[in-house]
Amino acid sequence: MALQSADVAQRRRHFRDLHQSGCFVMPNPWDKGSARYLQGLGFKALGTSSAGAAWSRARADGDLSLDDVLEHLREMVEATDIPVNADFESGFAQSAAGIAENLRKAVEAGVAGISLEDATGIASNPVRDIGSSVARLQVARAVLDEYGIDAPLLVGRAENFWVGKPDLDDTIERLQA
Repeated sequence: MALQSADVAQRRRHFRDLHQSGCFVMPNPWDKGSARYLQGLGFKALGTSSAGAAWSRARADGDLSLDDVLEHLREMVEATDIPVNADFESGFAQSAAGIAENLRKAVEAGVAGISLEDATGIASNPVRDIGSSVARLQVARAVLDEYGIDAPLLVGRAENFWVGKPDLDDTIERLQA
């Protein structure tokens, strides 16, 4: 079932309105059934889970390819009629051009928001330096701005505590940057 662009735009506007209205709970389904179930419980938006998506395919978190993740995003968006925020890990690219191309693919999947993290996946250096993290988000912002008023929201994630670098000062500095 391919969504109409008007449906996608409406979901994105609703997602923006949810953020402007204050706090809300956004659970993380792992497959179409859990997405429909959570919508049925009354949640107003959903966020994908990279771990949940991987585990539902008997894979480790971080082991899904870009194509796997895009397929998962399309499944989640098509399974419900509420906004879906994409856990897009680190954008599946190192270069600015690669991030831009991959973000456009995620946008085309119909998501209402995209979360990018600063984790590297490298145990000896688990988070990117602040400058490159900010530069990656600037690329993402520029790409999403191409879509105008109904672009997905962008969330920059500071993964310090998640990747074993529990430095609150650095985390706050990243969030401020």
